Amino acid sequence: MRYWTYTAAAAAILGLSACDTMTSEQRTVAGVAGGAAAGLITAEALGADDDWRLISALAGAAAGTVVAQNQQAKVCAYARGDGTYYEAPCP
Repeated sequence: MRYWTYTAAAAAILGLSACDTMTSEQRTVAGVAGGAAAGLITAEALGADDDWRLISALAGAAAGTVVAQNQQAKVCAYARGDGTYYEAPCP
């Protein structure tokens, strides 16, 4: 039963990324919600305790916000391999 719940949640998160007609604020909210859900689902799947679930949900929300904002700007970050990164237009 849990497997189907995780699968449905993952499909819903991926479905949010397909909305191209969103405003900047809507895209950010969707990124926060999707990132937090992905972090929480990952922590749940790994059997983490409540503290780690909260931390992973917050980290996912932060990552979702950054992805949503970069997606609107059509700028991607690329790692150089030495711990730094550069930004360039997305392919």
